[in-house]
Amino acid sequence: MPTPPAPCPCGTGLPYTDCCARFHAGPLHLLAPTAEALMRSRYSAYTLQLDDYLLATWHPSTRPDGPLQHEPGLRWLGLQVLRHETLDADHARVEFVARSKLGGRAHRLRELSRFVREGGRWFYVDAAAD
Repeated sequence: MPTPPAPCPCGTGLPYTDCCARFHAGPLHLLAPTAEALMRSRYSAYTLQLDDYLLATWHPSTRPDGPLQHEPGLRWLGLQVLRHETLDADHARVEFVARSKLGGRAHRLRELSRFVREGGRWFYVDAAAD
């Protein structure tokens, strides 16, 4: 019996191949249609260490200059989207909690992320003050 596809790390319940993989699939990848879809795809990219995707979806004004640093041994455990606010046609915010484990200790990252759409493409800008 074939193995069922792995669930997407972003927590939608869909198989990865039917969810975030379509956004991660190289230079001809689909564009995330909403800021929430981009945020979910970025979380999945963090879990899979897809640095090229993370940097390509980071707004140039706030994108890190050098390579991304991944904490050795960090395991991402889950994502919960708390809210998605569309501020106008080209600005949105997504609040989420990402759970992880490092060195036997559980961690929770709660963030309100800002997104901007330019040329029809969403970008992560930064974490906003609520």
